Amino acid sequence: MSLQRRLLLYLLVCAPLVWGIALYFSVSRARHEVNELYDTELIRLARQVQSTLGPAFVGSLAPLPPAPTEGSADAGESDVRDLAVAVWDESGRLMLSDREGVQLPNRTNRSGFFDEIVAGKPWRVYYLQSFDGRWLVAAGQGAYERDELVYGLTISQVVPWLLVLPFLLGVMTWAVRRALAPMAELTAELGSRKADDLQPIPDDRAPVELKPMLGAMNGLFARIEALLVRERRFTADAAHELRTPLAVLRAQWDVVRRSGTAEERTEAEDRLNAGLDRMGRLVTQMLALSRVESGAMPRLTEVAWTPIVEQAIGDCLLLAERRGIELACEWPGPGKYPMPLMGDEHLLTVLLRNLIDNAVRYAPAGTGVTLRFTQETIEIVNDGPPLSSEQLARLGERFYRPDGQQEGGSGLGVSIVRRIAELHGLELVFGTAANGQGVSVQLRFAGAPR
Repeated sequence: MSLQRRLLLYLLVCAPLVWGIALYFSVSRARHEVNELYDTELIRLARQVQSTLGPAFVGSLAPLPPAPTEGSADAGESDVRDLAVAVWDESGRLMLSDREGVQLPNRTNRSGFFDEIVAGKPWRVYYLQSFDGRWLVAAGQGAYERDELVYGLTISQVVPWLLVLPFLLGVMTWAVRRALAPMAELTAELGSRKADDLQPIPDDRAPVELKPMLGAMNGLFARIEALLVRERRFTADAAHELRTPLAVLRAQWDVVRRSGTAEERTEAEDRLNAGLDRMGRLVTQMLALSRVESGAMPRLTEVAWTPIVEQAIGDCLLLAERRGIELACEWPGPGKYPMPLMGDEHLLTVLLRNLIDNAVRYAPAGTGVTLRFTQETIEIVNDGPPLSSEQLARLGERFYRPDGQQEGGSGLGVSIVRRIAELHGLELVFGTAANGQGVSVQLRFAGAPR
């Protein structure tokens, strides 16, 4: 069911319900006011009759002059058919009655208002005892007279509302449609958009109630656009970077097939294996880069650096042994915890593995690589030749590798490290080792998280 129909249904159900409750209280209040008015008149009538009674009054059962009939010239708008007065003496003898055929009941020793059944109809009767107890005066009125007045007043108010009900429903329908027009416009605009149109929806003319939703939608559009940009960039990078290795592998495979001697074949196979290793490393690095660029951090736990360091060094140990590189790890002194951090241990393992792998690959054979922890920083230093300021500034660019490198690589490792560091509130600083030789890579807390 649409929101418009739901609102109209609520209005159609709630409006009569509220009207019914209001009508009930209106009738109750009108009945109270009418009873108050007529009860006052009955009291006044009984007191006036009581004041005419005295020692000289002997009573008479002779009929009084007939009351004016309804519709006659001297009757006006009156209706005295449901009004009666009666007087009894102390012995209970009826001394006066102004209505033939309507006999109010004699209630000895009774005073005040009572509801009685007179001639088969409900009446409200007021009894007034004289001070000396000689006379009992009763003034009564048919209850139908009061109900007729209450219902007449109520109907006179309800009928106009019922007559304008269709017009009111039409106005409510128009008002609901007018109020929901921004929703319809938003639906039409979203329905007419192309799949790649992620421009923010302007909210300057939107109602206040829709602005939070439009803000959330615009935020969603921005995140989707950023995701698509990352995906397009990843696809373009993959196509760019995989094109050359695939061509090289194809050429090396042709060399293997056309090798004439065993030595040539062995050399060609070694080159093919090296190319396959480079391809596998490139694919692994690109998948890691895609994961960290998505910003996903599945688990945030207190980081235990010991198993992370063991895993990262273990992954690089084979390369270090092949190049004769000595790996060392220095921890802070007793009682000091190495860089307290909340993060994803898997991503931090990837970070350290990439840094150690780069340090081992680009360090001179037979030298060393040191991983150093303090309470504030993590530093990795090798004994290679220092890099120029231009090379240090460009480190971290995607697919950038300094000239003259003999080791294979894809140029993505530092980009992956930088992105993981940003996710953990860290910053990556490249420089020269303290002795003026080698390259130093330092991880430290960024300004805002700090």
